[in-house]
Amino acid sequence: MRALLLVAALLLAAFAPLAQAQSTASIRYAELLPTDDQYILNADISVELNPRLEEIVLRGIALNFVAECILTRSRWYWLDETIVERRVGYRLTYHALTQKYRLAVGALGQNFDSLGEALRTMTRLRNWSIVDRSRLRGGDSYNVALRFRLDTEQLPKPFQVTAIGSRDWSLETDWSRWTFLAAPAEHR
Repeated sequence: MRALLLVAALLLAAFAPLAQAQSTASIRYAELLPTDDQYILNADISVELNPRLEEIVLRGIALNFVAECILTRSRWYWLDETIVERRVGYRLTYHALTQKYRLAVGALGQNFDSLGEALRTMTRLRNWSIVDRSRLRGGDSYNVALRFRLDTEQLPKPFQVTAIGSRDWSLETDWSRWTFLAAPAEHR
């Protein structure tokens, strides 16, 4: 009996690290708005990194995130028509020498004093150009799908292997889906 209890205690101790805090992500708000010549997306995303991901950043490993948006039009006679698929990538790094976090989008980057500031900036999408207004017919319904996730394919190879099947590396929102009615074309 004691041997059974000892084995159970050892198993609990072995799997205790798996019970650590999980990373969480969710889309709190999202909308697609018309401007003079295009539709733009605004969204607020909530992201919390688990201690493992925070430690990885502090050790100088870059974390890459991606926001994805897909715009489709329903068709009764066939599969939905994909109008446009957009992606925007973010690269989050920490520089020990300056003790600053750096958030880069393409060639543009900005430094932050804290991880929280960098995450808030990254997860507040504003004026993201999705599609030209000329590609949508006014009065038609369109479907929008949006998600935000950690891009584990951009990690160094040893970390990619570790990330396979590990909840520590799992960070993504569910697809947020909604339908909108395209605004009629304005006559000038």
